[in-house]
Formats: sequence, C-alpha cells, structure tokens
Amino acid sequence: MTFRNSMNRFFLSAALGLVSINAATLAADEKPTQEERLQKLLERFPKADANGDGVLTAEEAKAFRAQQPKKPAKGKTAEKPADAPMKGPQPTFENVSYGPHERNVLDVWQATSDKPTPIIVFIHGGGFVNGDKTKIRGNSSIQKALDQGISFASINYRFRAHAPVQDILRDSARAIQCIRSKAKEWNIDSTKVAAYGGSAGAGTSLWLAFHDDLANPKSDDPVLRESSRLSAVGALNTQASYDLRDWEQIVGKSPVDRSQLESLMFYGFKSAEDLNKPEADAIMKDVSMINLISEGDAPVALFTAQPNTEPKDRGHYVHHPRHAIAIAERAKEKGIDTLLILHDDAKNAKSGESQVVDFLIKKLKGESSPAAKPKAPEVPKDVKASAEK
Repeated sequence: MTFRNSMNRFFLSAALGLVSINAATLAADEKPTQEERLQKLLERFPKADANGDGVLTAEEAKAFRAQQPKKPAKGKTAEKPADAPMKGPQPTFENVSYGPHERNVLDVWQATSDKPTPIIVFIHGGGFVNGDKTKIRGNSSIQKALDQGISFASINYRFRAHAPVQDILRDSARAIQCIRSKAKEWNIDSTKVAAYGGSAGAGTSLWLAFHDDLANPKSDDPVLRESSRLSAVGALNTQASYDLRDWEQIVGKSPVDRSQLESLMFYGFKSAEDLNKPEADAIMKDVSMINLISEGDAPVALFTAQPNTEPKDRGHYVHHPRHAIAIAERAKEKGIDTLLILHDDAKNAKSGESQVVDFLIKKLKGESSPAAKPKAPEVPKDVKASAEK
C-alpha cells in the first residue's frame, strides 16, 4: 500500500467521520453543514462522485471509501491490486472520435434489436474543468436502458482550459450530430435521441434541448448537417443559465464573490471592456438555457439533491434548487411536459436520478417526438464555435 493511498484512506475516514458526528457535539458557530463537508471531500477526491453530477452524496462518499485499499496487517506487505475491468456492461464502441480535439470522444452501448433503437446520451459534470465519460460506468442506468431496447452513449468534451463555455457546449452538440450521422451503422433511430447529465452535464443537456437546431444542411462536414435537437432531456443538479448575469435574479446573492477574471475566462474574453460589447452580450444570451425555452421543446425532467434554503456556500449556490425550479416554471409556461423532483421528494440522489432516467425511457418509447424549432437566424461570428468554423 502506497503512502498516498494510506493518507487518502486516513483523510476519507476522518471526513466521513465528520459527516456522522452528532450536531450536539459541535458548537453552533463551528458546525459545518453536511453539504460543506461533502463538498470539501469532493474537491479532494473528485472520483468519489460516482454519477458525475457534480454533487457528492454521503452514500457516494461511503462507497468510495469502501473501494480504497485497506491498510495491511502489521508486518505484512500489501499486494498490488490487478487492473480490474470497469463495472457494468462494456461499450460496443469505445473512444469514437467525433471531433478534432483529443477529448472529442464518446462510448456507445448498442441495444440488441432488429430495428433502430432510441438512444440516451450521458454528459458528465465537473464544472467544465474536470470529469470523464467513464463516470457512468457501473451505473444501473446503462443496463436499465439496454433492457428497454434503448442504446446508451457517454461523451467527453473540452474543458475551460481548452475553450470558452460557448464552444464547449457545441462540442456536445457535435457529439449528438455525430451519433445521428452513424445512425445506420449503429442501428439508431435518429428521431429519438435524449440526453441527461449532472451539474455542467445537466446544463449542457438543457442547452441542447432548448437551443435552436444547429444543423447546417449546406455544410461540407456531413456531421454538421445532422440535427442537434433532443427528444427528451434530464438534468441532475443543474444550472438554469450560463449567462452569469442571470444568477442573482434566479438564485439570489452569491455567498462567495465571483471575480471579474473568472467571468472573463468563462467566456474567453480578454478584458473587462469586452463584457460590454454587443458581441459579448450575444454570446452570453446564447448560453442562457432558461431564456432559450420555447414552445415545442423537448420534455424535461429535473432533480436536485440540495435543500431549498438560503445558499450556504459556492457548491450550494451553483447547484441550488432555484435553478431547477426556474427552468421547470418556464418550461410549464411554454406548455412543455415537465417533471421536477426536489430534495425532499426523493429518498436519495440515486432515487432522483433513477426517476429522471425512467422519464427519458418513457418519452423515448412513446410514439411521438417533439418537432425541432425552425433554424435560428444567423448567429454572430463571436458566438460560433471552432467546430463550425
């Protein structure tokens, strides 16, 4: 057992012990909330977030701790564990490239069927700075979909170190278009494509569902000729908008000040003056999921694991239920079939995710799919992603 593994296990034991401490043993002014303790744990051990939704539950933390190598008995040397295959069904197609960047890859699990199948696409979370498509491996959602005759996919995309958020979102759009371009080869029904994810993956899924179709029938790239639209969408611990100007109105004042530099980097702007330019305004409006919602958009299911209280910290603020509530209210106003599962409505995070996946399966197995919006007006050049250039 390495020193690092030993220290990791010690830290996990200490952190998980804190989660179970009786509140009465802590002074009121020193007592961190369970969410705060789990957030700290997530920052140190991002792999503990088993479903990749950007929120670490107590169940995920305990499961991660149980997977850590145990300290050998005194006087004995730990055996090096053999490389074990990932849990769950293995992908039919793995690391399929859908774009030019090394992170533009996806995995596909093909359902057994003599006719084209619907497909659910998982988009991992991680704040657009980390995460991986393999987060979904071993999750029961894959087998659940396959058992229902629905194929499954999981994608990677560029991080903020590689591209601004408006381009990252279009990575996922291109992944959807790539899957459609291979519909015949992979036995996919291109009219029945759903997507869901957690945190950044949730917001991305909503953006795909509510944004006008990015298909360009005249493109020299056959992938970009395909539709980017969804038939159904799910969001776990989502954000309502990536136009950061919307957040205070939706959630309230942030408990942690966001630096202007962070906002500039989020969109790839070079200076504070850029924020006031018409091009910047167009970019930010184009990534506001809540303001893109219109009649005829895909049915939507939302789950939030956070309590609907005043925001306590950054993690709570970013994943606050008010994001999901705002999306649900706007979607219902537009006549969109909407399922909202709040913190107190589900037994735990896994139950909430299961309900979201059940919703997607139900919609995909239905006879009708929502019609795509008319093609959007020409988008300003600064809004277009590198994939479209």
